[in-house]
Amino acid sequence: MAKELQVVLVPDYLSVRELSDLIEASPIDVMKTLIANGIMASINQQVDFDTAAIVLEELGYEARSETEAAQEEAEARRVEEMTKKWEQIYAGEKSEDLKPRSPVVTILGHVDHGKTTLLDNIRHTHVAEGEAGGITQAIGAYRAKHNDRYITFLDTPGHEAFTAMRARGAQGADIAILVVAADDGVMPTTREALNHARAANVPIVVAITKVDKQNASPERVKQQLSELELVPDDWDGDTLMVPVAALQGEGIDDLLEAVLLVADDNDFVANPKGTPKGIVIEAQVDKFRGTLATLLVLNGTLKVGDSIIAGTSHGRIKAMYDEFGNNIKEAGPSVPVSVLGLDEPPQPGDRFERLKNDKEARAIADERKLEKESVASQPAPALTLEDIFSQFQAGQAKSLNLVIKVDVLGSLQPIVDSLNDMSGKNEEGITINILSAEVGNVTESDIMLASASDAIVIGFNVDVGSAAKNQASVHGVDVRQYKVIYKLLEDIEMALLGMLEPKYEERVIGVAEVRQLFKIGRGVIAGCYIKEGEARRNAKVRVVRGREVILQEARVGSLKRFEEDVREVRTGFECGINIDGFNDFQEGDNIEFFVVEKVT
Repeated sequence: MAKELQVVLVPDYLSVRELSDLIEASPIDVMKTLIANGIMASINQQVDFDTAAIVLEELGYEARSETEAAQEEAEARRVEEMTKKWEQIYAGEKSEDLKPRSPVVTILGHVDHGKTTLLDNIRHTHVAEGEAGGITQAIGAYRAKHNDRYITFLDTPGHEAFTAMRARGAQGADIAILVVAADDGVMPTTREALNHARAANVPIVVAITKVDKQNASPERVKQQLSELELVPDDWDGDTLMVPVAALQGEGIDDLLEAVLLVADDNDFVANPKGTPKGIVIEAQVDKFRGTLATLLVLNGTLKVGDSIIAGTSHGRIKAMYDEFGNNIKEAGPSVPVSVLGLDEPPQPGDRFERLKNDKEARAIADERKLEKESVASQPAPALTLEDIFSQFQAGQAKSLNLVIKVDVLGSLQPIVDSLNDMSGKNEEGITINILSAEVGNVTESDIMLASASDAIVIGFNVDVGSAAKNQASVHGVDVRQYKVIYKLLEDIEMALLGMLEPKYEERVIGVAEVRQLFKIGRGVIAGCYIKEGEARRNAKVRVVRGREVILQEARVGSLKRFEEDVREVRTGFECGINIDGFNDFQEGDNIEFFVVEKVT
C-alpha cells in the first residue's frame, strides 16, 4: 500500500530558504534537488509554485497552492453561510423527523431564450393533465409531476425577482434552470443570471432551448458555457445540460428528470409535522375577497384556521386554494398555496410562520412595524471597504465579496488575476470572493446582486447610472469608482490589512445672504435671507465675500427666527445668524452652511 504523502501549503512564490523551512529540510538538499531538475538557484532566489511542487514531490511531500486553498476555504464558508440562511427555516427540528421534500425550481436566462414558453409547456403537459378544468387561477407557483414525483416551479422567471427575494433574506429556490437558446448562445444577460445563481449557491441545470431551429448549435452553447466554468456532464463535467424544443414538447421529460437527479444529490428535506414556515411568493388585494397571498410552505403542514405572521402582516387563514383554484384544507412542504385572511399584503420574500393565536401574531406584527419605522429613520450602516477588516474581526464578515465592472476586456483579466493573487494572503486570512466580473457600466442588476450578497461594487473607468445610484443608496451598497488600476488594488489591499482610512468631503447644504447687521453687546447678529438649501444650527459655516473666503470654518453660535431659537431655516425665509468668535460681517456677504460626510 502506497504511503500517503504529507500535504504542504505553498505560496505562489517563495525563496529556496523559505521552501526548505517549510519542510524543515536542509537548503542544500533542496538546492541539490533543483539542480537535478536542471534548475540552478541560490539560497535566496525565488521559485514559483510549480517548481516548488516538483521539489517537494521528490522529497516525499505533496504541494498544495496556498492561494487555491484560501479560495476553496472562502467558498466553503460561503456555502456554509448560505446553507445556514436557507436552513434557518428548519432550525430546531430533529434530524430523525426530517423527510424528503419536492425541489423548488426557478428559471433564469436571457429575455428571448424561451423561459416563458418552457414554463407554459411544463404547465400544460405536466400539471393540467388529468385535472378537471385545468388551471383556473394563477398563483405565481405550481407543481409539476414527473414519474410520480412533484417539482415546484416558481412562475416568476428572471434573476431580478430571484435576487430581490434573496435581498429580503429568502433563498427563493433550491435549483435554478439556466435557459440558453441554441440559435443565439450565451448573452450578457445569461452571464448575469449565472452570476446571480452562483451567488445564491444553488445547483444549476441548463436547458438548451430552440434546438429545432435550423441554425441551432447546442455544441457551441456547451463550449461557451464551459468557458464560464459550467462544464457539461457529457464532457466529464458536473452540470446537466438538456436539449429542449419547448414548442414541440421535446426534451421536457429529460429536463424534469435532470432536476430530480440534482434534487436527489442535494437531499432537500423538511419536517411535515413541524411548525409551518415558508416564504411569500407574491401578494395582492382582491377587491371582492381582500388580501390574497401566495405562500410556499417549506416546513410543517399549513392548515385553514392557522394564525400566521408574514413580515409585518398577520391574520388567521380563512381559506386556502391550490394552483387550480380548488379549496384545500392543508398544504405540506414544497406546496404553493394562495391564502385569504391576512390584514395587508406581505412583501415577496417575507418569511411566514404559524403562531399560537391571532393575538400573538398581531403583537409581533406591531413590534415589527415599529422596528421597521425605526430602521427607516436610521438605516443600518452598509458594509464598506473601509470597515471590512473590523467587521471580519467581529465575525460579521467572512470574506470580501466583490462585483466588478470594467470598461474593456483588456482591463478585466489583470484586475481579476491580481485580486485572486491577493486573496487570503493578509494576516487575518480574509479572502476575496468575486461574484461577478463583467464589461460595462454599473447597472441596477449589479446593485441588487451586491445587496443580496453583502458585496461591494468596484467600477473601473465605467459610469454608474442614476437608477443604479438610487438603488445603491436605498440598499446601502458601497460603489467604488477608479481610474487607475494600482489605486484600485492598493485600496483593496489596505482594506484587507485594516489600514484603509475612510475619505470625507464637504457638502454645502445652504447659502444665506447677509442683508442687515445688528450689534448685540459685544457680538454681531447677521440678518440674513436663505438663498438656497437650508441653514442648520448644527452645521459648519464659512463666510464668502465676493470670491474671497473671509472665514474658512466656524460653528454657528445662534440661529433665530424673530426672537425664537430654531434648528433650521429653509430657502426663502429670513433669520438671524451669529457665528462663534466672528463679528466682521458686511452686507452682501454669503454664509455657506456645510456638512462633512463620509465618501462611499
